[in-house]
Amino acid sequence: MKLFYDFHLHSCLSPCGDNEMTPYNLVNTAKIFGYDIIALTDHNSCKNCRAAVQAGKDAGITVIPGMELCTSEEIHVVCLFPDCDKAEQFSAHVRENIPPVKNRTEIFGDQLVMDSTDRVLGTEELLLNTASFFSVDEVPALVRSFGGVCFPAHIDRASYSLISSLGDFPAELDVTAFELTPAADAETYLEKYPATHGKLILRDSDAHYLENMRLPEYTLDLPECSAQAVIDFLLHRHEN
Repeated sequence: MKLFYDFHLHSCLSPCGDNEMTPYNLVNTAKIFGYDIIALTDHNSCKNCRAAVQAGKDAGITVIPGMELCTSEEIHVVCLFPDCDKAEQFSAHVRENIPPVKNRTEIFGDQLVMDSTDRVLGTEELLLNTASFFSVDEVPALVRSFGGVCFPAHIDRASYSLISSLGDFPAELDVTAFELTPAADAETYLEKYPATHGKLILRDSDAHYLENMRLPEYTLDLPECSAQAVIDFLLHRHEN
């Protein structure tokens, strides 16, 4: 079945995410727009994923628990997990491996943790937009050890991307897909970076505000609409 997707969305937990980008709001906006499956991928944390997954169940849209991990090289990597337990275990591990810098709400925002009905449960005290202690080359195996899969985010951007940080797409990077922003010309990157050949190109919104969410345009052909189906699809590509 062909499924409209967006695997890169932020909530009010991300320091650069708007407070109106609540789990309930972003999930129901995606539902109204016509998406079949989305992922919540806050910076360095999965603490709002359980709320988004529940909001998705209530609304009738599949939500994958995920994270946008910032590596030690300041490369953003989207990580997807089959369920909230695995995502939260990974999130706890990441929290132990980011600098213990306190968030300054007057500068970075509130980093709100919410339930599926927009009730505030608390805040994340550590600043979430710092670089973790994980290098990009170790992230794919680390994510797989938690049952998930990952891909480098927005490689065409001038900051926080694989190419902006390393100057290339390393052939040895153990991923099966990469993300381009919707405006990027895929042929340019396929021609310039041979290691991208044969990898799946994903296009996501990376929305931090409700008004940044896009109408659905891109699809994946999967046997079912589930987080595990997405992960199995990417892992199968990895094995082949």
